[in-house]
Amino acid sequence: MKGRFFSFAVFTLLFSFFTPVVAQTQNPPLPQLLLRVDDIGMNHAVNLGVKQLAETGIPVSASVMFACPWYQEAVEVLRNHPNVAVGVHLTLNAEWKNYRWGPVAGRTAVPSLVDSLGYFLPSIESFLQSNYQLDEVESELTAQIERALQSGLQIAYLDPHMGMAVATPELRAITERLAQKYNLGISGYFGENYKSMWAVPVENKAKEFMEFVTNLQPGSLNVTELHIAQSSPEIDVLVDMNSALMNTTEGKPKAGEHRQAELDMLLSRKFQKRIGKDFQLINYADLIRKNGLAGMQAPVVR
Repeated sequence: MKGRFFSFAVFTLLFSFFTPVVAQTQNPPLPQLLLRVDDIGMNHAVNLGVKQLAETGIPVSASVMFACPWYQEAVEVLRNHPNVAVGVHLTLNAEWKNYRWGPVAGRTAVPSLVDSLGYFLPSIESFLQSNYQLDEVESELTAQIERALQSGLQIAYLDPHMGMAVATPELRAITERLAQKYNLGISGYFGENYKSMWAVPVENKAKEFMEFVTNLQPGSLNVTELHIAQSSPEIDVLVDMNSALMNTTEGKPKAGEHRQAELDMLLSRKFQKRIGKDFQLINYADLIRKNGLAGMQAPVVR
């Protein structure tokens, strides 16, 4: 009898020891995926795109350009969608031909950041080659964050447009200092695996995106950079002055096609039905609530 009891006790102990290991092997944690849609507030077409995506109810992170003319409409859209985590798309460039914007602080307050017409410079290269002043950069980025906070939206994170606000160690230090000052996260500072859809050809976007999201590593944290809009005459005529990828060889703009294609793939049944099966969809507000800001670290530049 004692032998049977001893054998049963040993079996129970072994079973309790190995069961969690087996369960963990059979059910590894789902990868986490953040969808970060950029350039919100740039124009009406982009705002319509984020509205359509937000109405699905899925968690999304939206980086808003508070220096752009259409940011107020973006605020109206986003205040009705708590599933969207809002970030400030820190903006020091205006890259579209015949459609430009300038500083929130005003051209006279930050004269080293603008051209002769009072607009931001079009490219990273032109900015870095200019006589920009770091104190004016900080003043302008502060003005953008303050405008965002005064909009009434709950702001979760910062995200430099075109990477400009982190393009040098000195600019990065300003961005990090402002994030600390306003208690905000910075996209890319949470150890996310980064995937950009921007340069993927229109015809390949959906396929490449689905391959990416269905082959994420268990337990990993991932962010996909996206640019969405509803194709319309407003955006279909915009010429990106920095990238031949956004224009045909004849010079016809393709930004509207790119952004409509990315919106379509996010709205597709094929993608929507994978949520919760292949990956867990979260936004930056979720991530910050869970992990806090203390562990933020600048990504390693390779």
